[in-house]
Amino acid sequence: MKLFIVKRSLLIVLAVILASGAVIGICTGVAAASTHNSGKVIVIDAGHGGVDAGVRGVVTSTKESDINFAISLYLRGYFADAGFTVVMTRKNQGGLYGIATTGFKMRDMKKRKQIIEDCNADMVISVHQNFCPIPSRRGGQVFYNGSSECGKQLAESIQNSINGMEQAVRKSAALTGDYFMLKCTESPSVIVECGFLSNADDEALLISAEYQKAVAYAIFKGAVSYYA
Repeated sequence: MKLFIVKRSLLIVLAVILASGAVIGICTGVAAASTHNSGKVIVIDAGHGGVDAGVRGVVTSTKESDINFAISLYLRGYFADAGFTVVMTRKNQGGLYGIATTGFKMRDMKKRKQIIEDCNADMVISVHQNFCPIPSRRGGQVFYNGSSECGKQLAESIQNSINGMEQAVRKSAALTGDYFMLKCTESPSVIVECGFLSNADDEALLISAEYQKAVAYAIFKGAVSYYA
């Protein structure tokens, strides 16, 4: 995706918000917020990290945690450039568990929850990569907490944006998921599985900086459309 195309599309998305006159926050309990987006706190959660590599690419063995972090950095840039306040749960390649002893995974998850609570997040986007024993499975998949109507709306908005990507080979529907990161907050939250590292074609895209930027922008565009 060429930079000038991204910037032009970004301006179009933001123009939709400005044209509405206000950012409506019914689901988050806010009747109406200023169009100054810095009032919205977006938490970007790069999944895994440190000794927890997540899944690996079938061809290159690239760690999911590295791809998650790269996409999250691009996503942070898009939100920050648009005036949102952005909080990253993971600021480097390490995990959030302290020492990698027994129970490190739960300590890691609880630390992410604490960060979300401490910053009073208005939205939580957790970035991951998928894996399936069926190697033909491809494409991005968004999950939400089935008991959250706002989470569902956010997930559907982001899923539609990912489905609309030039590289999208299949159209998926947002799905419910029983995951800690979806249940640890009352704020709208989603897990975005950007693609399948079990599929060689998806892997080739996901390790590319160009595609990482493109999928990050699709996530951003879907999230902003949710507010619009």
